[in-house]
Amino acid sequence: MPAPPVGPLSDVLVLDLTRALAGPHAAMMLGDLGARVIKVESATGDDTRAWGPPWAGEATEDGRRDSTYFLSANRNKESIVLDLKDTADADVLARLVARADVLLENFRSGVLDRLGFTEERLHELNPLLVIGRITGFGHDGPEASRAGYDQIAQGEGGLMSVTGTDQPTKVGVPIADLLAGMNLAYGVTAALHERTRTGRGRVVRTSLLAAVVGVHAFQGTRWTVAGEVPGVSGAHHPAIAPYGMFATGSAPIQVAVGSEGLWRTFATAIGLDPDDPRFRLNGDRVAHRDELIAAIERVFATEPAEHWLEALISAGVPAGMVRTMNEVYEWEQTQSQGLVLDVEHAAYGTLRLSGSPLRFDDNAHSGGRAEHAPPPLLDEHGAAIRAWLDE
Repeated sequence: MPAPPVGPLSDVLVLDLTRALAGPHAAMMLGDLGARVIKVESATGDDTRAWGPPWAGEATEDGRRDSTYFLSANRNKESIVLDLKDTADADVLARLVARADVLLENFRSGVLDRLGFTEERLHELNPLLVIGRITGFGHDGPEASRAGYDQIAQGEGGLMSVTGTDQPTKVGVPIADLLAGMNLAYGVTAALHERTRTGRGRVVRTSLLAAVVGVHAFQGTRWTVAGEVPGVSGAHHPAIAPYGMFATGSAPIQVAVGSEGLWRTFATAIGLDPDDPRFRLNGDRVAHRDELIAAIERVFATEPAEHWLEALISAGVPAGMVRTMNEVYEWEQTQSQGLVLDVEHAAYGTLRLSGSPLRFDDNAHSGGRAEHAPPPLLDEHGAAIRAWLDE
């Protein structure tokens, strides 16, 4: 068995019955905070184990290997294989539920009920249990039965309509899944706190649709308050200028001029007139955005990106480069924040993973743990978990 975890949630046991990304990400966030997470898998494992290439290492004798996709969402977990249609395995799950603090699931609506684990039975087994549920479009309403996948939710939830340049575009990561997982993790944490007062668990629900609509921010109120239907805005902010990506004499850079004071500093630093009537105030600059971009890029074309970044950062203007993934993970600043973790995997050796975005004052590493465990092999801890239940 892995060593007992430490961290803010080190007294919490989580049963992770989820698959794919949203639920596993939620469980991993709780694990990063020190919870003990037991991942319950079918005999074929989480779907994402097969979502490759790319793969980690070589296939084993039985042909198994894990995708890098799976490895991104399953650190700090133990794995046990259970067939919930089998009476003996269903009994193992029931015994785990009786000891658990949290159960996470993202089955299609009604599946867990048909397997004999309704909300009522789960709370009979353990009145303190916090149940976290993720669906595609919500557990009720006219479209509750629809299956949910990230890109479908990005489109149905309006996010794609404001992303891209000449046509709607999905975000480069499964953002609906990731946000739904984050929402579930903080909802579950709130329910754990609440039960210290009520003495009972409760059900926490979210969906991919809710995750996308929940981050509309000003794009949503452009419609709900102002009656404007937003469209794609490419690499520039629709309400602030200059705020976006600009070509230089070499690579593109990004500039964020978020106040009138910054505008005057920025314009002066690159040799533009801050009092040009087309650009004097933000409303003017937004109205003349194309002219402003052209004026800035004419100046930027005279020097490489490094020159302008140094000049702007020295002047106090927020600016940055557009890094590739390899550049991000090799960047000293990324590494200094605990955002790169090295873990030792039983089959694949040393794995380098992205880390938790949280740091606590007594821990220089990411998350609430002093050490992080690698994503598990399928059923790697099955025998040990069964033995623990028999103690």
